[in-house]
Amino acid sequence: MKIPFFNKKKKPAKPKSKVREWVDALVFAVIAATLIRWATLEAFVIPTPSMEGTLLVGDYLFVSKLHYGPRTPRTPLQLPLTHRRFYGTEDVPAYLDWIQLPQFRLPGFSEVKRNDAVVFNYPEELQYPLDLREYYIKRCVGLPGDKLQVKNSELFINDEKAFVPENIQFSYFIKTDQTIRDRVFEEYNIWDKMYEPGYGYRVHAEPEEIEKMKSLPFVDDIIFSPTYKNGEILSTDSSDVDPATFPKTPETSWNKDFYGPIEVPKEGQTIKVNHQNLLMYGDVLRYYEHLEDVQIKNDKLFIDGQEVTEYTFSQDYFFMMGDNRHNSWDSRFWGFVPKDHVVGKALFIWMSMDPNESFFSKIRWERLFSGIN
Repeated sequence: MKIPFFNKKKKPAKPKSKVREWVDALVFAVIAATLIRWATLEAFVIPTPSMEGTLLVGDYLFVSKLHYGPRTPRTPLQLPLTHRRFYGTEDVPAYLDWIQLPQFRLPGFSEVKRNDAVVFNYPEELQYPLDLREYYIKRCVGLPGDKLQVKNSELFINDEKAFVPENIQFSYFIKTDQTIRDRVFEEYNIWDKMYEPGYGYRVHAEPEEIEKMKSLPFVDDIIFSPTYKNGEILSTDSSDVDPATFPKTPETSWNKDFYGPIEVPKEGQTIKVNHQNLLMYGDVLRYYEHLEDVQIKNDKLFIDGQEVTEYTFSQDYFFMMGDNRHNSWDSRFWGFVPKDHVVGKALFIWMSMDPNESFFSKIRWERLFSGIN
């Protein structure tokens, strides 16, 4: 029996309302922006002077996730295009930590190289999930396995003098009994200064500019890396112990200008469990090696209740420093950066706004689309 064929016309699809079109477009834009931000490029702004003069406060950067490989999300329950808090708030969370996933890194086309400007999650913010810790940017000066030391503010890597950034800055005290006008400081590219009446000025500046200032008739003296001793302003020396320096113990007797030697941990490196190694790497074992139960007692190491006499690191670590060497909260104070905290490589400045200027003078036109060395 032949079955008749019925050619029924389909009803035309109901056109989307304008509101629905806008919602669909917005959802697509958010998803696309989230994927681009996660896997390729993300914009950052420089909030502090720790990388001056390479990077200035108000510089807007693009950071590449592709260089070192993007990380899979550890905290999936967060609002898209946010980081830890709602925009414009200080403490309103934009995430829920109910779910914490294992984190993996997709392949990149480069490893972290010495002297790269690297964005990473600040390791000491242990109260937050790893991927939601604050973003920092510093220069990677120590690679896994490197031996690092600072002698009289000069950096040495593996007993050789390290690369010196072109616009590196240090702190100085300019002794003078006169008030120096702002335009004078600006002539010498000095923007970060503090006046101490009757004494002079604390400044952060490039060494070459300071050398030029020494010839000014109203400058009595300029002291490098100043410190106070018995009311007198002197240069920091190796006898000045700073208890804030990592690993925060008086046994090291270090400060920001006389630091180390210290060895950067490397994946696969095995260390003996002894007093010195536990002093240097105890926090690494407790907080960054992802071990379930770590106890350090009487110079002995216990993992999951079992004493071990040696330990092999499970990931690489890096030593980071700011180019503004005396105004940077960096690895000299809080230790190593684990590889799983590394976010990406700073590529170029796409916008720069001077917070001290107004209107059209705010834009630093000469810095737009400049690379980061």
